[in-house]
Amino acid sequence: MGSFSIWHWLVLLAIIALVFGTKKLRNVGEDVGAAIKGFKKGMQDGEADPAQLKADPPPANTGAANGSKNERVD
Repeated sequence: MGSFSIWHWLVLLAIIALVFGTKKLRNVGEDVGAAIKGFKKGMQDGEADPAQLKADPPPANTGAANGSKNERVD
């Protein structure tokens, strides 16, 4: 009652193939494979050039430090 046997998995695979069709399943498999390859390539490219990463620019100065623009007049 715990895990599924090989026959359960074969029946499930056959039902999925009948519902979706083998061509659609092949296209989904190719898309997933391409996405994994792209992810791996992106991870390798990111590790190769850490010196090219740019730091965030400093926040814009709104003049709050000198009190000229944000003074409240009552």
